[in-house]
Amino acid sequence: MGSPTELTAWQKLTEHKQEMASVNMKSLFAADPKRAEKYTTQAAGWTLDYAKNRANEKTLGLLTDLVKEAGLEKAIKGMFSGAHINNTEDRSVLHIALRASQAQDSLMVDGVNVLEEVRSTLKQMEKFVAQLHSGEWKGYTGKLITDVISIGIGGSYLGPKVVAEALTPYEKDGIKVHFVANIDGSDITGKLKLVNPETTVFVISSKTFGTLETLSNANAARDWFLSNGGSQSDVSKHFAAVSSNVKKAVDFGMAKENIFPMWDWVGGRYSLWSAIGLPVAIAVGMDNFYELLDGAHQMDEHFRTAPFEENLPVIMGALGVWYINFHNAQTHALIPYDHYLRAMPAHIQQLDMESNGKSTLLNGDGVETDTGPIIWGGAGTNGQHAYHQLLHQGTRLVPVDFIVPLAPHNPIGEHHAQLFANCLSQSQALMVGKTLEQAQQELRDSGSTDDQIAAIAPHKVIPGNRPSNTLLTDKMTPATIGALIALYEHRTFVQGTIWGINSFDQWGVELGKVLGTDIYNRLVSDSDNSALDASTQALIKAFKKAQS
Repeated sequence: MGSPTELTAWQKLTEHKQEMASVNMKSLFAADPKRAEKYTTQAAGWTLDYAKNRANEKTLGLLTDLVKEAGLEKAIKGMFSGAHINNTEDRSVLHIALRASQAQDSLMVDGVNVLEEVRSTLKQMEKFVAQLHSGEWKGYTGKLITDVISIGIGGSYLGPKVVAEALTPYEKDGIKVHFVANIDGSDITGKLKLVNPETTVFVISSKTFGTLETLSNANAARDWFLSNGGSQSDVSKHFAAVSSNVKKAVDFGMAKENIFPMWDWVGGRYSLWSAIGLPVAIAVGMDNFYELLDGAHQMDEHFRTAPFEENLPVIMGALGVWYINFHNAQTHALIPYDHYLRAMPAHIQQLDMESNGKSTLLNGDGVETDTGPIIWGGAGTNGQHAYHQLLHQGTRLVPVDFIVPLAPHNPIGEHHAQLFANCLSQSQALMVGKTLEQAQQELRDSGSTDDQIAAIAPHKVIPGNRPSNTLLTDKMTPATIGALIALYEHRTFVQGTIWGINSFDQWGVELGKVLGTDIYNRLVSDSDNSALDASTQALIKAFKKAQS
């Protein structure tokens, strides 16, 4: 596929943008009493209200035409059939297979039934988790395991950490799960202060067992274990791995039966559904981990089978393109009104920006459009006292997704009603705003003088007409959390397909890894750095001076 700007629907949307330039959402609601009903759809335990968007039936029709013309139907079939849609690495993209193993018998890829491998790994996880929680697994001194520290980075860290936190109400008693990723020594030092080497198991997640940050932290954990009473022969009782490099993991000291597989058809940012999610399964139990997978599978099936006009990932993805490419929106905010889901924007940030932060089309040509937006956000209601000011009165257009449950896990008085009211009021305020006349009348009613009204009223004007989606669920459960994350995975894929880019490679990340290794070697040696730029030379010199 070439540039999407060549598509007929894209060109029609460009013209349609001019038609919509003077249309206010308030007028769309006034013109159609059934707008909210028409612009609401459900799937996998979630309701999407997308009525508060700068879109009418023509807009949505053209956006549907766009996804069809961009080849989304073929792309979906390709992913679900195991085709090598990751063209630059010649790989299948099968995170969907990780949550399909309980619902279908086979998925053949390159002559292998990958679902058999998935089921085998889940059984291995079941055994591991059961041993920990039953007390069968004991430390080298015979004590029960009380803590698990997961060591990884990127997709091997953030997704599992966010999900484990989101599922805090479902935590099993007895074992506390901690996460370490940062190469800054303060991260692992702080976690090690919380645990006892006799009662702690470390799970090291690294596909190659050679990722610099992960291996450095793993070595630090082993050194700590050995210097606090453990021996090398005891390492196998306290360390497990998720890796495709079995030899390196065994050489580290792990038992083969405690090394879980990784596959090249799952990218790191999509891997929490695999054995990378082992820390989640330990935290909440395999029963809840299976519920998580089932919720994601429900969203997969919705994405695969639902008409595009009713398809949550398609609607959200297409609307995102409408704002990014036709309204010059550079960012997109995610605001969950659920305390346990407060870190989710960080996971979706990685998912989306690593997937669609691209400037090359699938055919090798350069893009002619903006691609992935900057994803950001945080917990409501906290953000209302911080960045919501920019959302309401700033000069930038920022589409927002509000995410909220109808029922809380921890009901206290009127807390949840107040939380829910805040969520709805923010989406409403973004849409309706406040006119100059309203601001003037508000000041007049408060007793302000004419001079005060003239001076202050302009500062109280809020433009409104700012778009948002509201995602609603009955309660945050393992299944609904699974479905929610799968929704954003597929939304990202929809947008990448429209832009004609590969959402599943990450060569920019790979460059950073290569250069990082080179710079590290220079920091710890007396190599000639004259070929480097002057800035990097000076910074290396400053580091070496500080260490001397």
